[in-house]
Amino acid sequence: MNWMENIHDWCISRQLWWGHRIPAWYHKETGEVFVGHEGPEDIENWNQDNDVLDTWFSSALWPFSTMGWPDLDNEEFKRYYPTDALVTGYDIIFFWVSRMIFQALEFTDQRPFKDVLIHGLVRAEDGRKMSKSLGNGIDPMEVIDKYGADALRFLATGSSPGQDLRYSTEKVEAVWNFANKIWNASRFALMNMDGMKYDEIDLTGEKSVADAWILTRLNETIEQVTKLSDKYEFGEVGRALYNFIWDDFCDWYIEMAKLPLYGEDEAAKKTTRSVLAYVLDNTMRLLHPLMPFITEEIWQNLPHDGESITVAAWPVADSTLTDSAKASDMKLLVDLIHAVRNIRAEVNTPMSKKVPLYIAAKDEATVQVLESNRNYIERFCNPETLEIGVGISAPGKSMSAVITGAELFLPLEGLLNIDEEIERLKKELSKWEGEVKRVQGKLSNERFVSKAPEAVVEEERAKEKDYLEKKAAVERRIEELNEI
Repeated sequence: MNWMENIHDWCISRQLWWGHRIPAWYHKETGEVFVGHEGPEDIENWNQDNDVLDTWFSSALWPFSTMGWPDLDNEEFKRYYPTDALVTGYDIIFFWVSRMIFQALEFTDQRPFKDVLIHGLVRAEDGRKMSKSLGNGIDPMEVIDKYGADALRFLATGSSPGQDLRYSTEKVEAVWNFANKIWNASRFALMNMDGMKYDEIDLTGEKSVADAWILTRLNETIEQVTKLSDKYEFGEVGRALYNFIWDDFCDWYIEMAKLPLYGEDEAAKKTTRSVLAYVLDNTMRLLHPLMPFITEEIWQNLPHDGESITVAAWPVADSTLTDSAKASDMKLLVDLIHAVRNIRAEVNTPMSKKVPLYIAAKDEATVQVLESNRNYIERFCNPETLEIGVGISAPGKSMSAVITGAELFLPLEGLLNIDEEIERLKKELSKWEGEVKRVQGKLSNERFVSKAPEAVVEEERAKEKDYLEKKAAVERRIEELNEI
C-alpha cells in the first residue's frame, strides 16, 4: 500500500479534445469563478474552462457514482456500496486504484471495496506487451469465432495473481480440447441417463468402488476449489478442475461406469446414473465462472433444479458421500492398471493381446480388495489368466512392477523375442549416448557457456538431463532382459 502514502496535491485538469469538461465558469469582467452542475443563468457573460477532467478523476468516481451517488438513500447505493472486490491489472494501480480509494474516502467516508485482486497482463508469445505499434496483438473476437469464448476465458484465468500470461494459439487449442472432452463426456452421460429427472437422483444405493471414489474426489474438489476461490487463486482453481474433470471423471470414472451401464444389474445402473448426474451437476456449477457457456448448455440438459446455472447454488461438500476406505481401494486399482499398461508399453504388447497376470498381495486384506474388484482388473488389464494371492512367486521370463500393497508379474514368453529386443535397445542406447556426448561437449565449452544467452544455456542443460534419464532407462531395460 506504499502508493497510498505521502499523497500530494493532484492537478485534475488536462488539455485534451475529449473527456468531461471541467464544470467551472469565469466571469468575463469580474473574474468570479462559478462551479456547478449547470452553467450560470447569464451564461453569455461567462467563459467555461477549456480543460477537461483527468481521465482517472472521472473513472475514480465509478464505485459509487454508478449506484446513485450523491443520493445516499438510493437503494442500490445502500445495498451494494462499499463493494467486495476490485479486479484490475498491476499496470494501473496508482493511476486508478489509489484515486478510487481516496476519492471514495473524501466523498462517502467509506472505503470503495474490501479487496483488490491484481492480475497479470496477457502478453504476446515472446513475452512483449501487445501493442498496435508492434503489431503483435490478437483480435479476441477472431479467437472466439474459432475456439469459443469459454476457451479464451479459461486461458485468461490460468495464471497466478500478478503473474503475466503469454498468449499462444497452442494454449487456446489445448483448452478447446478440454471443452470438447467435457462435451463428449456429458453426451455419454446424458445418453445413458434414460430420461432421469432431478428428483429421481438416488445416492442411497450400494456404490461400487468407482462410485464411492468419484464422490469422494468430488467432495475434495469442491472444498479445494471453494478455498482457492476465496483466496482469488483462479489459476489454481482452473488446474484443480482440469485435473478432476479430465483425469478422474473422464479418464477413469466414465470408463468404469460403462461396466454397470452395459450390464444386467438394474440397481447398479440406477446408482451409476445417479452418480453421473450428481457429479456432472456439481462440476458444471464449479466450472461455470470460468466457462459459462458450455456449462449452462450442459446443465440445462442434465437433471437439475432451477432456471439457470447462473443463479444455482454454489456446491457444498456432502460429508456423508465421502468414503476414504473405498477411495484408497480405488487408488490401488488405478496404480495396478497403470503399472500393467506401462509394462505392456515397454515391451510393445498391445492391450488387445491377452497376457497372464499374477498379483502377489502383501496381505489377505489386499487380496480381498482385489478379488472384490476383479471385474475392473479383467476389463482394463485384459489378462489371459488372473491369479491373486499372498506369496505368489515370479514366473520365469516375466516383467514385474511394484505398487503399494502388491507386486505384479507378467510372463513374456511367447510375446517377445528377447534377443531382437535387446538389439533394438542397443541401437536406441547408441542414439542417446551420441546425444549426451554432443550436449556435454557444448556445455564443457567455456566460450559457449559465457557468451550464449542464459535461456539457451539452460535449454541445453535441460536437454542433458533428459538425455541422461533416457539413456539410464534403456540401460536398465537391457539389464532386465539379459537376466531373463
